[in-house]
Amino acid sequence: MRLRLVPETTRMNFFRMDRIPLLFSMIAVVASLVLFAIVGLNFGIDFRGGTLIMAETPEEQPVGDFRDVLTELDIGEVAVTRVSDPAGRERHAVLMRIGITDEDPDAQKALVTQVQETLNAAFPGISYLQIDNVGAKVSGELVTAGILAVVSAIAAILFYIWLRFEWQFSVAAVAALVHDVALTIGIFSLLQIEFNLSIIAAILTIVGYSLNDTVIVFDRVRENLRKYKTKDLQDVLNLSINETLARTVMTSGTTLIALLALYFLGGEVIRGFTFAMIWGVVVGTYSSIWIASTILLRLGVKRDWSKPSAGAGNQFANIDA
Repeated sequence: MRLRLVPETTRMNFFRMDRIPLLFSMIAVVASLVLFAIVGLNFGIDFRGGTLIMAETPEEQPVGDFRDVLTELDIGEVAVTRVSDPAGRERHAVLMRIGITDEDPDAQKALVTQVQETLNAAFPGISYLQIDNVGAKVSGELVTAGILAVVSAIAAILFYIWLRFEWQFSVAAVAALVHDVALTIGIFSLLQIEFNLSIIAAILTIVGYSLNDTVIVFDRVRENLRKYKTKDLQDVLNLSINETLARTVMTSGTTLIALLALYFLGGEVIRGFTFAMIWGVVVGTYSSIWIASTILLRLGVKRDWSKPSAGAGNQFANIDA
């Protein structure tokens, strides 16, 4: 007997109150943009520049002691956080972030050496698990490259769907992707989770995952438009979403199981990435079902491909079954 998270055949009406999810999403996107403009993102070392040091001591040391030792060096902004071990092993590790003080790589290397010598003297037996240095110039280039990567991906997707389907499908799919990216930026701004290069990778993955869901639904919509030539577009969309719902829920559910395992057991280094992916899978599935399809319903689509489009392309009447 096969496992089914939803029945094989469903008859849910996803457009009975279609204005509510659309209005909710519009409010959420605006709120995300406002949060980004006012609060901003908690940029990591990748984007701000500086030094990140993860160290472990034989016995637990108060975080305040690390902060006091580093502050006395007068090396700029300092942040120290405890690193927990998701596997439950006893571990005395801390993550130290030191703000950039010099664009010269040699000076930055000397700074790291000075910090290590000071920590070695203050905490005998300390070992270093990770040391990363990013200069101010490099961090600025990474910000530009990250923004360009996301914008380029969305533009390429717009062009691809436009060629494969019709412009209405393209606009609906890209609107859903922009919705997903905006809400991801908003949640990171709200929770002030560190935003680094791995989050850019997560956003690009979210874009691809959400697009995959949307294209599967749109493929079924196009098939059903040709099959049911006189059926109302809303009924065609409902039918198409219901026919792909079992696949969507199973794919999203199994992906979430893997991501939740990574989030709780994968350690501190990838926690931000996995959080972004978990959020993206949930939001991407939601937008594929409600946002993209609702926008497509509003725009309308051409149904008789043997005839030229007549303006809006929403041709329902006078079509033979």
